[in-house]
Parts: sequence; structure tokens; C-alpha cells
Amino acid sequence: MVSDMGRSDAGARARVPASRAGRRPASAATAGTEPSARTSPARAADASAGPPRAAARPEGPRPAARAGAPVPVALSHEVHGDGPALVLLHGVGLDRRMWDRCLPALAARHRVTLVDLRGHGTSPAAAPGVSLAELAADVGALLSGPTHVVGFSLGALVAQRLGLDRPELTASLTLVSSVADRSARERAAVARRQTLAAEDFGASARAAVDRWFSPAWRAEEPGLARDVLDTLLATDRASYLACYRVFGTADTELWQSLPRICAPTVAVTGERDPGSTPAMSHRLAERIPGGRAVIVPGARHLLPLECPQELADVILTHTGTHGSRSGTHTGTHGSRSGTPTGTHGSHTGTHPGNPTGQESPRS
Repeated sequence: MVSDMGRSDAGARARVPASRAGRRPASAATAGTEPSARTSPARAADASAGPPRAAARPEGPRPAARAGAPVPVALSHEVHGDGPALVLLHGVGLDRRMWDRCLPALAARHRVTLVDLRGHGTSPAAAPGVSLAELAADVGALLSGPTHVVGFSLGALVAQRLGLDRPELTASLTLVSSVADRSARERAAVARRQTLAAEDFGASARAAVDRWFSPAWRAEEPGLARDVLDTLLATDRASYLACYRVFGTADTELWQSLPRICAPTVAVTGERDPGSTPAMSHRLAERIPGGRAVIVPGARHLLPLECPQELADVILTHTGTHGSRSGTHTGTHGSRSGTPTGTHGSHTGTHPGNPTGQESPRS
């Protein structure tokens, strides 16, 4: 059964502190969200409960397909809020619900499209040999004009490919917990994880949750850790392996082309992320013209769930929609303070306008 990470239904409220989870805007427009065999009963009930949702807004005419371009599939997605267009892309083995804690802040300033990438959630399955270009083409088919593209992990690689293949659609890129230019040792570690996933999917999923959740965070929100594990285990195995292969190799494919990205770009990761390391975000900032890096103190991999306010502030600052709100905000909980540090190119320092906030206790 697919879990309810951070959702605002009654069951999720019992598991997730409201101060961290937030709530989805009530006036959401949705598309491609009909319950299916891969939709959990809780999610189906949430879709049918409450006031009727508005019909999806027309996206406008799609540009003609370019010769030789990948043929996109129709992705399950939903739309919230009003303002400049912004799309959120999740990581491998997860789905669009991983953004629920960031959504209220983002939808207050943007028209936000959340998608299930191919092979995830209620989108079509991913065939063996699926390419990064195909995953990016799927997303591009949803966009009708310049869009702020925010991608997490695998989604960050998709965002980079989209920035290269469809620059007219990428108003900006926010690369969250992205890998880049892995070393031989790092590539070997990813290859071992892919082998484990093929041989023992359950053990692979449990190992991922152990990497992503610190002992302190897991003790604080054990239900959320279970939800993330349940979502991983519910992913179609063949699709997961196909997309994990993309995740494990695409940074090498992208590296030589990154200087051609022309969209304003920020790479943000957690200080304690063992896979998408701060060094990788710094390398992305140096490789992409005008890029900068933001490192969130004390955080691990799952920034959209672990520190949604800090991440939302980085995104809104980057898209220029942070508005007149003070850069200082109250943390999600806890008392340890920290300031995300930013870099522009190879120069390290606090980036002007980056929010300062209270960080949650992490270990």
C-alpha cells in the first residue's frame, strides 16, 4: 500500500506534527489524479472527500515534437496555487507526496505542478532501458511555458536534462540533494545498492531509510520513516530498477554538458547527506555558469521532509518570489539554530538573502 507521507488527512495529522507538515491549499486544481490500482485507499478517500476540486486549468497548445525527440508518456500530476509556474520532481522510489510539507509555502506564491515521474506513483511504468532524456521529455510535455523547475535527487538529474534539452521551458533550476561527477568509489557504492535492490528489494529499501533518517529524527517521527519505507516497497520493482540505473549513471552523462545550462541555478543539499554530498553541490555551482550552492546545516538527504521551511525559503528566494517576508523564521521545532551557507562559483560565504532559521535537532 502506498503511504501518506506528510499528507493532511486525519491519519497523517495523527502521525506528522502540524508545524512541520503544513496543509495543502484547499482550492487545488488537479489533473491525472484518478484513483487506480496503485492508489492507496487513504489517498483515494482524500481525493473524494471535502468540497469538489476545480477542473484542471488548460495548459495551452503544446509545441510540435522535434525530430528524433523522445516520445513522452502522460504523467499523473496535480496543480495547486497561482503565480509563476513551478514544477516539483521527486526522487527514485518516492512520489509527488514527498513535497507535501513544502507545498503550502510554495503554492502561496506559485502555480505548483507536482508530478509522479514515469515508473512512480500512479504514472505509467518505466521500461528497462528508460533514459534520462525520456524522463525529462515526460516533464517537458506538461509545461506550457517558462517554469521554475525544482528537482530532488533523481528529479534533480531530470531537471538538469530538461534545462539542456528544453531551455525555453526552464525559468530557473533548483537542484535538491543532487549527485554530480561521482568518484569511482561513489559509483561502485551505487552499483552495489542497485545489485542489492535486484536481489533483495526489501533489504535495499530498509537500507535507504537508514541512510536518510538520523536516529534522532527516526525516534521523533517513527511513523514518517515507516511511510517512506512503505512508499519505497510499493514501487513497481522493474520500474524502480530501471530508474535507479538512470540515477546511478546519469551524472556522468550530464557532466560535460552542464556548462551549457543557461537557467539560473542553485544546488542545495544537507550538510550530512552521505550520497548527495556538499562537495557535489559545490561542484554543480562551479560547473553551471552563475550557479551557487546552499548547504543546510545538520540535514541529511530528505530535505523536503526533514526541513521543509528552510528548503521552501531557498526555493522562493531563488525564484524571486520570497516577497517582503522577513528572512528570519521560526524553525519547525527544536532550538538549534543554523544558517544555510551559499556559494557563487568557487567563492564560499553566506549568500545575501538566504534565510536564517532555527534548525531541527539532528544527529
